Amino acid sequence: MSLNAFVLVTIALAFGFFNGLHDSSNVVATVISTRALSPRRALWLAAIANGVGPLIFGVAVATTIGHEVVAEEAVTLSVVYASLLAAIAWNVVTLLVGIPSSTSHALIGGIVGAVWAGFGVESILMGGVTKILLALFLSPILGMITGYYIVKLSYFLAQGATPHVNIWFKRGQLLTATTLALSHGTNDAQKTMGIIALGLVATGTINTFSIPTWVILASAVAMGAGTLFGGWSLIRTLGGRFYRVRPVHGFGAQTASSAVILGAALLGGPVSTTHVVSSAIVGAGTADRISKVRWGVFNNIVLSWFLTIPAAAAMGALLYLLIEALF
Repeated sequence: MSLNAFVLVTIALAFGFFNGLHDSSNVVATVISTRALSPRRALWLAAIANGVGPLIFGVAVATTIGHEVVAEEAVTLSVVYASLLAAIAWNVVTLLVGIPSSTSHALIGGIVGAVWAGFGVESILMGGVTKILLALFLSPILGMITGYYIVKLSYFLAQGATPHVNIWFKRGQLLTATTLALSHGTNDAQKTMGIIALGLVATGTINTFSIPTWVILASAVAMGAGTLFGGWSLIRTLGGRFYRVRPVHGFGAQTASSAVILGAALLGGPVSTTHVVSSAIVGAGTADRISKVRWGVFNNIVLSWFLTIPAAAAMGALLYLLIEALF
């Protein structure tokens, strides 16, 4: 492996680490807030499952990210570096201010901005971008609707039960948290795999786009390691600032999120775990009553969702021009 390839892979794995750090809140927030698990145990569970997920469910998302967004002539080191650095920068900013934002949006925005700045809009494969945008747009809607109906169904099935039923919902959260972490690792680690494979093509390490086994393993480890450190400001936001999350809400939100994220991963749609989980938590809360949710908090998160792609695209374009000027 050349020095260029080594540096690029290192930066990409740092992106995967920050992805795990940033998105750990999505997996563990509700299971911690309902006291189904202690924070440390929840993070260890999420880290292990996040690392195992990419090894089980294939590389369809990585193929979408690395093969269906950028024309072959635009796969250069400058584009890959600019895309990664833009996504990392946006993740760090939103992590520091405690706003759950989308790593997927940040990476796609960085790629589009860098390619646009370097090669023009004609080098952006609109079919792949449209596929990604549809997945990103539809998945939170599905998460909210599914979270609502799972909680409604849970209430129906638990009619006449004593408060002791909360123990069963807490135990159920152990399963749903594991499933959510597996699906999160499956979808999000593949974004790191896709960008590494792009970099390996750009450096000539591999001749055609493919995902080597060592890339899958390294991406899985980076994701799991980042998860262990947890984004505590984001955990507090998702776990309690929307409303007081009870075990039934945590169970419903995690079940809904797992189904949507894993389904998208198997279809090759890179979705935002942050979007899906946040929406599912809101949907689970509205199953009680709409006024239960603190909509001001949710509105701030939605605003960050809409800002992420243009902000990351601007960063990607600027970083591309800077890298080209310097190197």
